[in-house]
Amino acid sequence: MTCSRRRLLQLAAAAAALPVTGRKAAAQAYPTRPVRIVVGFVAGGPTDVIARLIAQWLSERLGQQFIVENRPGASGNIATEGVVNAPADGYTLLLTAPVNTINATLFDKLNFNFMRDIAPIASIIRTFYVMEVNPSVPATTVPEFIAYAKANPGRINMASPGSGTPQHVAGEQFKMMTGIDMVHVPYRGAVPALTDLISGQVHVMFDNLASSLPHIRAGKLRPLAVTTAARSEALPDVPTVGEFVPGFEASAQFGIGAPKNTPVEIVERLNKEINAGLADPKVKARLADLGGAVLGGSPADFARLIAEETEKWGKVVKFSGARPD
Repeated sequence: MTCSRRRLLQLAAAAAALPVTGRKAAAQAYPTRPVRIVVGFVAGGPTDVIARLIAQWLSERLGQQFIVENRPGASGNIATEGVVNAPADGYTLLLTAPVNTINATLFDKLNFNFMRDIAPIASIIRTFYVMEVNPSVPATTVPEFIAYAKANPGRINMASPGSGTPQHVAGEQFKMMTGIDMVHVPYRGAVPALTDLISGQVHVMFDNLASSLPHIRAGKLRPLAVTTAARSEALPDVPTVGEFVPGFEASAQFGIGAPKNTPVEIVERLNKEINAGLADPKVKARLADLGGAVLGGSPADFARLIAEETEKWGKVVKFSGARPD
């Protein structure tokens, strides 16, 4: 009887080990066919560029094609929902963007919960914004701008690429923390917003550094501050907003996620390879061209970052009353 019981325990232990062994074998073989990285925006923008850079790296490292698929619409929600509903097998990934953490509060009803339904794999890059004004605005520093805005409540127009965009909520965070009153003027994209800022139709904008830097260098726009905790190497003489508004920080984090329940072994392998790419000098240089800082780290690190950003932007969205376009 004892022998029989021992044998049963051995068989049970062997059976329990089989799925783990199978998963490890599958992860070692992964990928055996092309992998899609879904991007919620049109080709050619910063999000798309990041996705294609990582896709190229992973293709070279893992010996299978990583194909970027653009699914624009609904502020990235169409792409996110598509990945949420995809098989959790590692063959459909999502290029996560700052809109994912904003949309959690911005939209009343979504068919998914980003933090619950997307498994974080690896963070890639943190980009930031520059607070800039038309040269006609009589302010050369953040304190001067705050004083001017308080003396002219409701008379300063703040441009953005659209309601609920990262640039918009960065501006709303500035309003929330300084107590100033500015009128939000949403545009359909950053290009028309910048055009009107340069012409003086609007007064201030929080924009991606990469797109605004040529206009700043040409003297068409005046930078007052950058929005990250540390100064930018591209604009070393420009202070941070936080130097004048303690605690202010606004940035955009991009990474790679997958449907929840994607095998841990596949998540860990992708994380390892992405981190290797972020340490590669050529990849780092190309990411630096986007005006950001490389992130990296474990899936758990990325999960914490997502949770922190979701909570932060949730407060700003509620304060501003922002609604999706």
